[in-house]
Amino acid sequence: MPISMYRASAPIFLQMLPAMSANLDKAQAYAVAKKFDPSVLLQSRLYPDMLPLSRQVQLACDFAKNTMARLAGVDPVKIEDTETTIDQLKARIGRTIGLVKEFKPSQIDGSEERDISFPLGGQTRQFKGENYLVGFALPNFFFHVTTAYAILRHNGLEIGKGDYMPAPD
Repeated sequence: MPISMYRASAPIFLQMLPAMSANLDKAQAYAVAKKFDPSVLLQSRLYPDMLPLSRQVQLACDFAKNTMARLAGVDPVKIEDTETTIDQLKARIGRTIGLVKEFKPSQIDGSEERDISFPLGGQTRQFKGENYLVGFALPNFFFHVTTAYAILRHNGLEIGKGDYMPAPD
């Protein structure tokens, strides 16, 4: 039986993105309780050569919205990376959730063999739809969501697996 490309993408994004937003709420409250500027967390990294929390959130959002658009065969909506506050990052997550919800199963299912190409690192990456989803887009999405979670946890936020990955609807 073929994979439902919609079921393998949209519900995952719609499970993980709200959890990431909720963790940012907890980060805001944590900073207030500990009496430090929440923007400190946005620039936090796990290691000096890694991207900071704000960029991890931006990239997770980009992978969600871009994946849906590419699977549907349309150009992804571009969102500038200008967020400097937790509230702005939460708004980006909210906008991304809205963009994911705009796609219907009929636009995504059947995209297993769709040719997908896009520029990355000065080269054009080319995939078939299913390979793009399971071998590139989802692993990258989870990498950035996981890294955002790990940065918050590393900075003392008391969150656990249920905060990272709530039960699906």
